[in-house]
Amino acid sequence: MKHEKVVIIGSGPAGLTAALYTARASLEPVVITGPQIGGQIAITHEVENYPGFWSAEHAPTGPELVEIMQKQAEHFGARFVYDEVAEVDFRNGSPFTVKTAGETYSADVVIVTAGASPRKLHIPGEDEFVGRGVSYCATCDGFFFRGKDVVVVGGGDSALEEGLFLTKFANEVKVIHRRDELRAGVALANRAFKHEKINFVWDTVVNEVIGNGVVQSVMLENVKTGEQSELKTDGVFIFIGHYPNSKFLEGELAMDEEGYVLTDEKMRTNVPGVFAAGEIQDPHWRQIATSVGQGCAAAMSAEKWLSQREG
Repeated sequence: MKHEKVVIIGSGPAGLTAALYTARASLEPVVITGPQIGGQIAITHEVENYPGFWSAEHAPTGPELVEIMQKQAEHFGARFVYDEVAEVDFRNGSPFTVKTAGETYSADVVIVTAGASPRKLHIPGEDEFVGRGVSYCATCDGFFFRGKDVVVVGGGDSALEEGLFLTKFANEVKVIHRRDELRAGVALANRAFKHEKINFVWDTVVNEVIGNGVVQSVMLENVKTGEQSELKTDGVFIFIGHYPNSKFLEGELAMDEEGYVLTDEKMRTNVPGVFAAGEIQDPHWRQIATSVGQGCAAAMSAEKWLSQREG
């Protein structure tokens, strides 16, 4: 069993920031990256809304921003392990046990930044066109659809909020919902109904995303009649919810009913010495900038907790 002062679970913006701050505090953190270093930003085509990296000539791609963050953390002593956490044991207090497929770690402090994942439709073409017309974040990618037609899949608050945001750029936003009424709140629904750029396609599901290099159309099916049709579109924004990547934490940390880890304003969980940051505990904002701030707070809280414990 390897003993470490700090183990960080996850390598999205929150994890990379926590790695930077704990490394600069000479804590030599180990970052267990998870299945994909960078988390969701690793599949983001361009990042235009993270301060300090934009220029008129170039906006960084998601992978470019991840690489910069990783190198910065490594420069100060963070170490990255390309593995995935299978199980943890927080019940006996610090030092904690973190198990991966290839190693077992003992850690004085754990910072959980395992993130969340967008719920997918699991249809042909969806994965193929991620970053090339298929998106799960209007705030991230809406600008690239200026003057184009897009569809939004979903009928809840997030679908309408993101759909309304897309009207700033798109010519037309078609909201495709499998039911004949929305799940969104009344005020939000009324805003969408009144918007001249938003139209609704009821009782309908998307069965396939079609394209040639980029998205060109979607195949639709009416769930009541079974009728199928093809709808031309430039973009498919899927908003049927997110789920936190917290299954491996069940029984170890307090969570809400959706599985998001509960933290206080200092990113402390219910277990002293275990902190959480980013989308694993944030069902609201889901932005690079907010995750970075939360990762910073978690790292600073962790460093303070260690200092007080060590006297």
